[in-house]
Amino acid sequence: MITGKETNTVYFSEKLRSDERFTKTCNTLTTLLEKHSIKYGFLKATKDIWCRDYMPIQTDKGKFIQFHYEPSYLKDEPEFQTDPKEVCKANNINPLFSRINLDGGNVVNWSDRAIITDRVFDENPDYSSKVKLISEIEKLLEVEIIVIPQIKSDLTGHADGMVRFVDRNTVLGNDREKEYKYWKIGINKILKENGIDYIDIPFLEQKEKNYPDHAIGCYINYLEVENLIVIPIFETEKNRDQEVYDKFRVIFPERKIETINYNKIGFYGGLLNCTTWTVNADK
Repeated sequence: MITGKETNTVYFSEKLRSDERFTKTCNTLTTLLEKHSIKYGFLKATKDIWCRDYMPIQTDKGKFIQFHYEPSYLKDEPEFQTDPKEVCKANNINPLFSRINLDGGNVVNWSDRAIITDRVFDENPDYSSKVKLISEIEKLLEVEIIVIPQIKSDLTGHADGMVRFVDRNTVLGNDREKEYKYWKIGINKILKENGIDYIDIPFLEQKEKNYPDHAIGCYINYLEVENLIVIPIFETEKNRDQEVYDKFRVIFPERKIETINYNKIGFYGGLLNCTTWTVNADK
């Protein structure tokens, strides 16, 4: 699969710049990309800003896999459920389509392995065999699939707000000591079985009365493209912004690290990885 560092172009939903709630943040981010000479564009025919979830997954240059997009958390809000076929047609993308129901935000990958949460089983009840389902995903993506437990209280159950690859045998993720005990036990078991080291990253437990499903405080949901990593910061009381920035500088000593206050978007349940679709646009 194409790793984050191998991508060279960032796409956003057109709604990220047209919706006045997000325009200023969108402009700040695109200015940051321009600073580092990163190409970007905007996707037509989308119904919400979370383009990572409904866009295809790139497995190689010029090769894309489009999974079915019908998440259970949108079953009562069809007006926000983007049709991937319409988006791909409107933006001249020709992927291989799969009937498997899987959000792009639930796929976190390295070149030869990917992590998804067990939410994939909930979203595909027609598959009586979990082994068969995972095997089919492995064949489509041409990688080893590692399944980790979802956070049951998380609306989407996606992996991209929990872990990210540093290299093939190292991930960084939310501080396990601050997570639910069942999740800590579950993730540690999977890590040991697969020989993966885990770097604990601080996160905030921020209460937002008007936004119960917000993503404020999750530093793991960052943007990675070429040699650039953009971390969301929150600038709230008791934030860990500087600590996390310093930690990323140590973890990725050869990468360019930038930060952006992404709260205006974070209130609605997602952050940088959620609102970006990164690809290697070279033919």
